Amino acid sequence: MHIAIASGKGGTGKTTLAVNLAVHAARSGHPTVLADCDVEEPNAHLFMPGEPVMTLTHSLPVPAVDKAKCLGDSCRKCVEECRFKALTWMKGVMAFSELCHGCGLCMMICPSGAITETTRPVGTVEIRTPQLPVPAGASAGAAALTLVSGRMRISEAMAPPLIREVKQQAHAVSAGTPNGLTFWDSPPGTSCPMISTVENADYSVLVTEPTPFGLHDLRLAVETLHTLGRPFGVVINRDGMGDGRVREYLDRHRIPLLGTVPHSPQAAQAVSSGRLLIDAVDGMTGCFDRLLHTVLRHAHNAAQHGQEKTA
Repeated sequence: MHIAIASGKGGTGKTTLAVNLAVHAARSGHPTVLADCDVEEPNAHLFMPGEPVMTLTHSLPVPAVDKAKCLGDSCRKCVEECRFKALTWMKGVMAFSELCHGCGLCMMICPSGAITETTRPVGTVEIRTPQLPVPAGASAGAAALTLVSGRMRISEAMAPPLIREVKQQAHAVSAGTPNGLTFWDSPPGTSCPMISTVENADYSVLVTEPTPFGLHDLRLAVETLHTLGRPFGVVINRDGMGDGRVREYLDRHRIPLLGTVPHSPQAAQAVSSGRLLIDAVDGMTGCFDRLLHTVLRHAHNAAQHGQEKTA
């Protein structure tokens, strides 16, 4: 089961929700992988201390042009067909590898074989097995927890290729694990990085806050998931600090409210010091236990509904 945690804007508590859900799921007996797909600013590891047990460099295939073989001005097929403008004509074919999406089309259509493949590193993927303390009175049936995170190379412009690699590595960790859960912590917003994260999730959780800004960006995220045709529900974080317009919006559009995380100074202090809410704030374990069960119920219902539609 792959569950994406997303938001229309930064600062709503998306990562806070993701790390607490993941840790609670593992403590509840689900083998759990948390994929930090916010590769431009990964921070899930701040709540899950531990050195990486594996670090992988991810590279993207990009073109290298052999000017001796290039047919020059009489051809220009690669320049004309590259939709990303990574190839241009300046007294010869010039490649801008930073714009290349690695599709390989230029190599396929070059009639003289002048274009070959080289690589450009886009970032690294780190895999951790956090060793978190088990709170007093917790069940002894905790399952494995793995954190997979990406970190973009400085000056790199495109996040989606590294996000896809983070998801692929997370899948490799969880493959074949019965009763396993994988949470994808999405970058904020509704642009390509967010879409690359949520596009094939079994279920998405949109995290918002009860403020005018929260509602505005929630609408954008809802429109995005409707366009993608993906099932989702909403969690209101810092509930009680704003007004009721988010709830009214959800009711009006019949969007499931999966749960709320109450606003409290204790929660803010815990997060700012890198502590888990479920360990630091009274009542939060029960809050996230209810939320986990509700999310899983909606995710399973969405999966069953999808199977019925394709039957």
